[in-house]
Amino acid sequence: MLAALVAGGPVPEGFDAERIRVQSVALAAKRREGVLRALPVLATALGDRWPRTFMEWARTHPKPAVGGSRADAVAFAKYLKARGELPEAVEAALSPAPPDPPQPPRRPGFVQRVRSRLRRNPVGWDPEARYCSD
Repeated sequence: MLAALVAGGPVPEGFDAERIRVQSVALAAKRREGVLRALPVLATALGDRWPRTFMEWARTHPKPAVGGSRADAVAFAKYLKARGELPEAVEAALSPAPPDPPQPPRRPGFVQRVRSRLRRNPVGWDPEARYCSD
């Protein structure tokens, strides 16, 4: 059943093929919206071809098990690249970003400063101190 819904597999016996097809299209459309949010440059670069091309691909390729919509977008982009249809703008968006420059060490916050001072000047009960006279 799952293969029929998400990967273009055969409809199991006893199920309405038209209902399965409609649900399959709905699930692919939901994936399309997730990919659109994850990588909008993909839809922009493909223009009018975007919805049709993605839907054709999604009906026969299940969503990756990990990585969510971003992984789905990357898988679709790899498919387009293999066919020679990946726009350069998308390829640039998929390339890994350069690492962030190293940040200077952060100044300790209020809690850390208080803890540091308390370690230097412990507050608490001193068994040697005499607080009341006998």
